[in-house]
Amino acid sequence: PSAHAFFFLSEPTDARMASRPLVTVYSAESGEKSGAQVPLPAVFRAPIRPDVVGFVHDQMRANRRQAYGVYTLAGHQHSAESWGTGRAVARIPRISGGGTNRSGQGAFGNMCRKGRMFAPLKVWRRWHRRINQNQRRYATASALAASALPALVEARGHRISKVAQVPLVIDGALEKIKTTKKAVEVLKKVGAYDDVERCKDTRRVRAGQGKMRNRRHVIRRGPLVVYNKDEGIRQAFRNLPGVDLCSVHALNLLQLAPGGHLGRFVIWTADAFKALDSVFGTGRKKSTEKAGYNLPQAAMVNADLARIINSNEVQSAVRDAKPLPRKQGVHKNPLNNLNALLKLNPYAQTFKRNETLFAESRRKARAAKVAAARK
Repeated sequence: PSAHAFFFLSEPTDARMASRPLVTVYSAESGEKSGAQVPLPAVFRAPIRPDVVGFVHDQMRANRRQAYGVYTLAGHQHSAESWGTGRAVARIPRISGGGTNRSGQGAFGNMCRKGRMFAPLKVWRRWHRRINQNQRRYATASALAASALPALVEARGHRISKVAQVPLVIDGALEKIKTTKKAVEVLKKVGAYDDVERCKDTRRVRAGQGKMRNRRHVIRRGPLVVYNKDEGIRQAFRNLPGVDLCSVHALNLLQLAPGGHLGRFVIWTADAFKALDSVFGTGRKKSTEKAGYNLPQAAMVNADLARIINSNEVQSAVRDAKPLPRKQGVHKNPLNNLNALLKLNPYAQTFKRNETLFAESRRKARAAKVAAARK
């Protein structure tokens, strides 16, 4: 397949599995093609569902929250009582005592100065969310499929213009790298270091109170390195800005789609790439690591519904379009509506005009007769 593109076929499942494209493996030493190729795992043909990914991501984010609440007695540490009725003031409890402007002020209520908040936060709030296991796996498969589309990866902001192929697969020597210096050299050779530089330039002080809570700086997400066996790779890559690492056997949606946005740039080791079929299954064969699990199948092989409807095969089988029914107009009373009357009797306008002229002539004749009699 050409660089930056994998064309997913629209034949039935058996035909697709027989014609799976091959992915080139690149060398960690030279950054060039190693000569080896691996078939594209079936998980990259899973349906891409942004709605499922967004929902599962939000639920998973909730599971990382820590409980917090306000002090139980906050706003209630006063000797305040209501003055009752009959004094032309509200019945809110008021600070007791005298000799200070604080006495007599309202207390306790959430509308009062120095009062408690409405519905004080409690630590026993329902902080965590249960997520269906199948939904979690569906979201992970969708995020992996999206990571193989260069358009979605670039739309997310990653710089992959110098990367020869997406998904990027590097041979097993990558897992044995033990120094960050060597890791930087490999990323530069395969053209992925531009994305690390992008993240490095985005480091800034956090906006908000978090800057005082041991999380002072924020940074954008860069490449995600997925490995099969840690032989030093975590120690080599962990200090690079924006770079995350993950085992292929413990893929995390929060890393594959940060913020719920599809299209993370993923760098695979060859062994991790080959292990995806055993982790997620192939469609015809179930997963060996997830009991009884198989990949989700798309409801439609070709999702271009307009193209299907307008195709010659469908148009030749459907009936002709029926003429639209005649719209029934609103009935109008001809005694009140002149236009309705003229439709029934076109002479009505002339008749009304003649009546008007005749009445005008009678008025003038009467006026002339009265004027002559007064003389």
